[in-house]
Amino acid sequence: MIIESLLDTDLYKFTMMQVVLHHFPGATVEYRFKCRTPGVDLAADLPALRREIDTLTQVRFRDEELDYLRGLRFIKSDFVDFLGLMRLNAKYVHLAAAADGGIDLTIRGPWLHTILFEIPLLAIINETYFRRIAPTPDLAEARRRMAGKIRLVAGDPALAEMRIADYGTRRRFSRTWHEEVVTTLKRDLGANFAGTSNVLYAMRHGITPLGTMAHEYLQACQALGPRLRDSQTYAFEKWAAEYRGDLGLALSDVYGIEPFLRDFDMFFCKLFDGARHDSGDPFEWGERLIEHYRKNRVDPRTKSLVFSDGLTVPLAIRLFERFRGRIATAFGIGTNLTNDLGPTPINIVIKMVRCNGQPVAKLSDSPDKNMCDDERYLAYLRQVFGIPQPA
Repeated sequence: MIIESLLDTDLYKFTMMQVVLHHFPGATVEYRFKCRTPGVDLAADLPALRREIDTLTQVRFRDEELDYLRGLRFIKSDFVDFLGLMRLNAKYVHLAAAADGGIDLTIRGPWLHTILFEIPLLAIINETYFRRIAPTPDLAEARRRMAGKIRLVAGDPALAEMRIADYGTRRRFSRTWHEEVVTTLKRDLGANFAGTSNVLYAMRHGITPLGTMAHEYLQACQALGPRLRDSQTYAFEKWAAEYRGDLGLALSDVYGIEPFLRDFDMFFCKLFDGARHDSGDPFEWGERLIEHYRKNRVDPRTKSLVFSDGLTVPLAIRLFERFRGRIATAFGIGTNLTNDLGPTPINIVIKMVRCNGQPVAKLSDSPDKNMCDDERYLAYLRQVFGIPQPA
């Protein structure tokens, strides 16, 4: 059994789900799985995946888990009461073999009842795959590499203010290795360890849970808002209405940096605590945000930039040194921490492709991260937001 707790997921699933409950309880959505790594045989894992999905849908929130969520300052009591009643339903998950040797996985149903599937399913697919291809990983070597990464930061006075977090649930090698990574970071990284996106390990080990919003939230607002062109500002306004200034990190790459900066005006610059980077050149992105804050008469030193796109520890150090003293920074590292055991990690995602029957899309600053199954809608979205066609 790979998923033993419904808290074994990223915090932003709960923060987004609370917004769904309070503002979009009737929305219906469709998610689709994609493996970005070519030539990966996932169809061989279909029987095991089906067993794990059946098991996942039997898991319920425990009383102590609900009490933990209720104790988070930004989680509201009625949302926790709802979680105590809900269960994941397998009827919303459709899994089959794909013609290319992969898997065809779709999640379709009410947003409120499907939003929690993504992270556990990705973790299940990863762990099932690596159990088959690497049943006896070299844990001693993995621990040596982990210790080397920690030594790059811990104890260095020049990096005393650097903050690193674990963002590795979705593409982890295994559940047990992920927990070992988190406890090792807590023990050996000291004050440089900011926390984890994984709610279960945050609860279990007394660590700060981290997360705000993900791409699906802004994508869904393409179908839920009053006008497509205003969908990004609509998403930020609804978020602010729910959290009243808390959880103030805006995701910047659903439409790319230019449309983000056009919409992220002085009001949002002052209202939100900062922004999260998840595609494109991180150094250029950081410089653009600092310049944007200054243009809007906001001192960048009062704001934060969170970097979370394919980070390694050396890259995070370079980014920290680049922006030190100019703007606050934090670094969410995923695969490089939780899936560095020898075998090549697989790049898998589950993305929303429809909301209320309408196509939705992500147009990030890294074209390979775009995902939409309707080319006409994609072209229209580019036109509405003034995004050039790719070369």
